[in-house]
Amino acid sequence: MPDLHALGYAGLALDRCGERRDAAGFLERAEADAGARLVLFAGDRPALRPEGDRLAPAFGRAEAAALGAPEASVFLGLDSAGRPCFAERHAAEAADRLPDALFEDLRTVASDGRLAGPDLALVGYARAMLAWHARNGFCANCGAPTRMEGGGWRRGCPACGALHFPRTDPVAIMLVTHAGRCLLGRQARFPPGVWSCLAGFVEPGETLEDAARREIFEEAGVRLGPVAYAFSQPWPFPSQLMLGVTAEALGDALTPDVSELEALRWFSRDEAASLLTGGHPDGLRAPPPAAIAHHLLRLFVDGADAGTTR
Repeated sequence: MPDLHALGYAGLALDRCGERRDAAGFLERAEADAGARLVLFAGDRPALRPEGDRLAPAFGRAEAAALGAPEASVFLGLDSAGRPCFAERHAAEAADRLPDALFEDLRTVASDGRLAGPDLALVGYARAMLAWHARNGFCANCGAPTRMEGGGWRRGCPACGALHFPRTDPVAIMLVTHAGRCLLGRQARFPPGVWSCLAGFVEPGETLEDAARREIFEEAGVRLGPVAYAFSQPWPFPSQLMLGVTAEALGDALTPDVSELEALRWFSRDEAASLLTGGHPDGLRAPPPAAIAHHLLRLFVDGADAGTTR
């Protein structure tokens, strides 16, 4: 089991206050709290404060005011000191109004390690919530405009009364092994040299195990035997839950789906280790530690077999 602080976007250190958000006066007091912490976005880019070789995400009321009125604001919860935390999305051009902050691409700062641990989890959580609101301005039931309620934890339709709540899409990501090797692939959008575990959305009517078996057969032409859950990771692009599994292939013949994959192959345990360390002779590498695939590969390198990881 990986350290949650090493697994990107996991290990959130925040009380979401689900049982208190609708209590009389609770949100009003939180919004009026001068000590509130705010995770600020200009478009999709979070505002980050340099602290040595790392970046920190939380700003105060005065800094948020410098960006102008937000396009959206969501209550995230209370931190360990009892301070309310909010996420605010501002127009992309508002970044120029806060010159002391860096507005960086979230994937980039997660990949290079400048934003990590609970801070990365907080920004990912904030991004996922704001992205959900941006995509759900209209009622899926009747098409009328919806409005934010409960501090951003639901949207209500004034026309038909329907309530809509934030959702997360489940994705199976598979460490597939056979005869001491693991199966990895490349998509054209990957950075040069990066190989990763195969993944796909869990479809309606499927178990996690069903989804893993279907996706591997569709993308690689391989049938799976035992499938076991390993661990999971929030993935805020825009809002997925990556469900990591290990699985044993019943054979090693590959029939890659060339519409999905640029390349597909088996890697030995030693090769997989070199992907993680950056020492592969062909310059190949694994995804960074912020990605769940990195930690699934670590399981394989450390000797875990399919069907034994729980």
